[in-house]
Amino acid sequence: MKPIGYWLNRTDKALTRHMNGMLHEFGLTRIAWQVLNVIQDTPQITDTDVLAVLAANADLPTLTAAIDTVLADGWATRPAPDRLTLTPDGRQRLTTVADRIDVFRQLSMSGISMEEYRTAVSVLERMTHNLQALQPGPDVSSVQA
Repeated sequence: MKPIGYWLNRTDKALTRHMNGMLHEFGLTRIAWQVLNVIQDTPQITDTDVLAVLAANADLPTLTAAIDTVLADGWATRPAPDRLTLTPDGRQRLTTVADRIDVFRQLSMSGISMEEYRTAVSVLERMTHNLQALQPGPDVSSVQA
């Protein structure tokens, strides 16, 4: 059996590769989609807060580029300096993308019960907390895949 780190890396790469391919027609990547979800969850959020929420998911240049992309493509706008909110068109398009994400999640969960999924997430969460307790450092909060 391969160790957990091997499967964590393989799973993350597979999720990213397939999501990027699926989101390509919308002009999005997995990271840009995550940025949009953070903006949707907290209207008029600051750039700094978006970067903090998603810090565990990507480096600063990648996250900044994703913010620039959602602004340039009309998904989001700036109602005030350093503030982000979805545009009405962005909200509508995000609903369409969410339907596609639901199909993707069903595909990725094929043969996995909800109980198994919850157990896997719970175990990974506990492992993360165990390791964070040993070594102080930046918080690596989990974000939707």
